Amino acid sequence: MKNITEKAYAKINISLDVTGRRPDGYHEMLMVMQSVTLCDEVTITLTEGAKSRAECNLHFVPGDERNLAVRAANRFFERAGIDNTGAHIVLKKNIPVGAGMAGGSTDAAAVLRGLNKLTGAKLSSAELHELAAEIGSDVAFCIAGGTQLASGRGEVMSPLPPLPDCSIVICKPDFSISTPELFRKLDSVKLRCHPDTAGICAALEAGDLGGIVRRMYNVFEDVPDRRRAAIAGIKSAMLDSGALGSIMTGTGSAVFGIFDDPNTAKAACDRLRHDYEHCFLAKNMPKLTEAEHYRF
Repeated sequence: MKNITEKAYAKINISLDVTGRRPDGYHEMLMVMQSVTLCDEVTITLTEGAKSRAECNLHFVPGDERNLAVRAANRFFERAGIDNTGAHIVLKKNIPVGAGMAGGSTDAAAVLRGLNKLTGAKLSSAELHELAAEIGSDVAFCIAGGTQLASGRGEVMSPLPPLPDCSIVICKPDFSISTPELFRKLDSVKLRCHPDTAGICAALEAGDLGGIVRRMYNVFEDVPDRRRAAIAGIKSAMLDSGALGSIMTGTGSAVFGIFDDPNTAKAACDRLRHDYEHCFLAKNMPKLTEAEHYRF
């Protein structure tokens, strides 16, 4: 059977704001999101019979519908009207799990893009985005990636000018943070400040990397948590190593720093690797084109 391998790029949050609670119970989000070159590899093979399964190099990743990649495959076949066909999905995980980098969501988006090419269904970018948003908020961003403003529960995307070229060091401590737990804690605290999202968008428009970095902020860093000191320690190490700025991404636990010099970034990454297993050197990624959603 035919197969295809797609790269599934991680995301970071240049800013993350929670502006309220929605009637449907979700939180109202406002985020500037950026895809980076750190990626998983997702290989998809069409199979006979309407059952999709996944296997992964990490033994604890489920292979059934608990895995967003499997859910994405099943929803794609339903939307495209393809019967008696499933997908065998092989995930090579490089993005750390439980890091706030959309690892599961970007795998699901890669499955949607890959199946769109493999089956010849040729769903448009808009159709893929709509389908992705039904699967998960971050999946919607990961369909195209690049630099985007996310609102609603995180599924409404508005394209932004690209982040100026830079080097990005990512470090995940040896613990993860529960997203539902962090949202529950958020509801019980008064946030001391909010990111200047409009200012970040203006700095992107001007190509002003310094202006962007000065405004980076994640409201979840205000939420009391016993592991907050470890997050702060990584941020300090980034700044001491020459980062222009450093914040936690998503609900954590990964922290990233932005550098304007690749050699300084590499030295910082090497330094952090002495204390942390999961450290990565990456670059910012442009948005995928319409053609990349349906052409082999």
